[in-house]
Amino acid sequence: MKFYNKFSQSVFLLLFLCLSLFMFSQDKPYWQDIKDFKTKDQQNGIPKRAILFIGSSSFTKWQDVNDYFPGKIIINRGFGGSRLVDLNNYANDLLDPYNPKQIVIYCGDNDFAMGNPSVDEVFSRFTQFFGKIRQKYPKVPVAYVSVKYSPSREALWPKMKELNNRIEAFLKTTKRTNFIDITKVMNNADGSVRTDLYVDDMLHMKPEGYKLWAQVVAPYLK
Repeated sequence: MKFYNKFSQSVFLLLFLCLSLFMFSQDKPYWQDIKDFKTKDQQNGIPKRAILFIGSSSFTKWQDVNDYFPGKIIINRGFGGSRLVDLNNYANDLLDPYNPKQIVIYCGDNDFAMGNPSVDEVFSRFTQFFGKIRQKYPKVPVAYVSVKYSPSREALWPKMKELNNRIEAFLKTTKRTNFIDITKVMNNADGSVRTDLYVDDMLHMKPEGYKLWAQVVAPYLK
């Protein structure tokens, strides 16, 4: 009977752990992406004093980012359609392993596309993540790449513009930070957004778009 009770307890514990892991994966999307990062780090090692790119799919799809910045070592940890919410959820996993010499963030447009949050809410998500960076790396420079105005999300442009303005103003009040405005270089002479820089979904960019980003971003990299 004692053996049976111990066996039952073990089975119950195993089922509980499996259920907990399942619920964790459901509650926190992109966990597979985070696990893939951990695997890469184990297999390839972590370069010292690299520049850490963190953010959403505009960074994810910049797979050849190191080719754009000769002489720089960049760790790209952009993942999926992530939001600032997700950066906060995985802050420890995204920040702890790397000890970077600089952190560059692109994230925020997906926040508006999911759940219809206010600008205040999304801005709060950014300042929360920025605070987590500062707790871990008080002196590491941080740069934020402005939210781009993707044609497929034109209805959200007013919110995105306000968010960009809020983050730019916030970073001006903090040390060792930069706001990198990539919106102007992606416009036509008349101020309209260049749709030719985007692939068919009018959300993600062609290589021509990344070339323009690189021209703007390069002077800010340490």
